[in-house]
Amino acid sequence: MLSDRAQKVKGWIQANKGELFTAVVIFFVGVSGFGLGRLSAFLPKKELIRIEEVIKSPQEAETASVFHSVNQLKGKYVGSRSGSVYHALGCPGAIKIKEENKIWFQSKEEAATRGYQPAANCPELQ
Repeated sequence: MLSDRAQKVKGWIQANKGELFTAVVIFFVGVSGFGLGRLSAFLPKKELIRIEEVIKSPQEAETASVFHSVNQLKGKYVGSRSGSVYHALGCPGAIKIKEENKIWFQSKEEAATRGYQPAANCPELQ
């Protein structure tokens, strides 16, 4: 009786060898992925990388200086007329705002009193 069952199981395994192999591989990939995800919780936190502007020639230095001087005259922070957040001049969001839609602020307090909030993706405002 026991040997009959063993023969049936052995026959079923032989008949479904391909599907069983696939199921076992999927199972181990899932368990490995879960384990690696849990392992990453113990790794040390990485510091953010800050990319500075590199100026290669004297003409580029002069252009950059003029650009920053003009923008400093307008304000230290910029927002969009149709938006509700403000950015520091070096933030990615500040670059994307069209010139005709920019609204300038001299301080964070000025932006806040006009109903603007700091941009979440701007590290200079955090």
